[in-house]
Amino acid sequence: MRKKLSHLDRLAFVRIASREWPGAQRVLPRLSRSANHGLLWFGVAAGAAALGGRPGRRAALRGVASLAAASATVNTLGKRSVRRARPLLDAVPVIRQLHHQPFTSSFPSGHAASAAAFATGVAFENKWWGLALAPLAVSVAFSRVYTGVHYPGDVLAGAALGAGAAFAVRGIAPTRTQLAPPARPRADAPALPGGRGLVVVAHHGSGQRAGTAPDRTQELRGLLPFAEVVRCGGPWARPLEEVLEEAAELAGRRGGALGVLGGDGTVNAAATVAVRHGLPLAVLPGGTHNHFAYDLGIETYAAAARAVESGEAVAVDLARFRSGPERADREGRTDREGRTDRYFLNTFSVGAYPELVRIREQWAGRIGAWPAGVLAACEVLRTAEPLTVEINGRRRAVWLLFAGNCHYRGLGLAPVRRHDLADGVLDVRVVHGGRLARTRLLAAALTGSPRTSPVLGEARLRSLRVGGLREGTPLAFDGEVTAFTGELTLEKENEALTVYRLPLK
Repeated sequence: MRKKLSHLDRLAFVRIASREWPGAQRVLPRLSRSANHGLLWFGVAAGAAALGGRPGRRAALRGVASLAAASATVNTLGKRSVRRARPLLDAVPVIRQLHHQPFTSSFPSGHAASAAAFATGVAFENKWWGLALAPLAVSVAFSRVYTGVHYPGDVLAGAALGAGAAFAVRGIAPTRTQLAPPARPRADAPALPGGRGLVVVAHHGSGQRAGTAPDRTQELRGLLPFAEVVRCGGPWARPLEEVLEEAAELAGRRGGALGVLGGDGTVNAAATVAVRHGLPLAVLPGGTHNHFAYDLGIETYAAAARAVESGEAVAVDLARFRSGPERADREGRTDREGRTDRYFLNTFSVGAYPELVRIREQWAGRIGAWPAGVLAACEVLRTAEPLTVEINGRRRAVWLLFAGNCHYRGLGLAPVRRHDLADGVLDVRVVHGGRLARTRLLAAALTGSPRTSPVLGEARLRSLRVGGLREGTPLAFDGEVTAFTGELTLEKENEALTVYRLPLK
């Protein structure tokens, strides 16, 4: 049987190699060379990451991860397990042949494996992008037979292996569609057809580091024609907190909901007001990162509009940090004992990271976000020193203390994704001072997430006490930077906020 399959494979190779394929002579040899070492696919991934926004970056990362898994499998197992000689080139016209002939085992085709892995990985994130890449992947695979360096069976085996690698990567790091928001805890929220009863505060300055922010409220009005949109920031100079309070009061009188169009800092302010007024919150992504909106599954205005009209909502956790009576923040909420409460929806950090955020935002509008992050990391490493703090009563020297609202996980070097927004825990991670501490800090800073550092301490807690903060110690929460002094207490408020999200399929 094996000999028969090998004989048929050789016959198919001869027929393909000796046949004239109109237009292929100019294209396929060049295409085959361009895919050497995955360069073609890395170029496609770079373009998708640069032009495709967050979905493009996810698709590019998954495609490259799938390609890497396929390439490793081919080179370590495939070619070493089956030693097959390359085809004889007698039937292949010289003009088709590659200038540099490969000398490794013919089985399986690494080019076909990489092409299938990349296209399949991208398709798992976006099926239309995967379909668009399919003809290119098939052409690369076919070019290996056309130029005479592989038998058809090598190509088919490589493609199957590449697709399997993409499935393996998906098994380790599921896609967003696989990890839909949990069905519970659901919450009651009114369905608002056309946005009737919804009052949206659109923050003009969100996500804009330099220049004039585009006004996207017309797009929102097209999706939710009956919603009332109130703008602030930029030329609308009224304070955000004042506008949110008025919008919440109006939404309450109409029996509707409060909406917010902005980034994570704006959403944080809106969440605080929504909880105080007992209103559901509709989040429209309008900032730079939009971590909270994306973790809800809301990546576009259209998705937010469908959620509002369906009335589908969930209860999510808030994390609160409370300062002692020795310092009152004018934007916070002070209780009878003089303590100030603030909330965060995503992350809280003390140490070098807040300073890194401040410097990065200062330069991002001039040189771009990632270069500004590198510049900020270098500056922090040059000037910063470990911070001495008390963590739950124990005195420690730390470069960084990070707390996430719920458990963070994800794919890649900057996992900033949560599957469950109501798990009742703080995700606490500490980069201690000591040997290689600066290296750890650099790794965390360059990838944009403190969680990616090789931390020496981590825990899932219900509450956390942080004391011994010096005057003017910076802290960052939800993309904002402020200063506190004295002792802070971080606590969870389970299922405190009701938010709209897309219906489960």
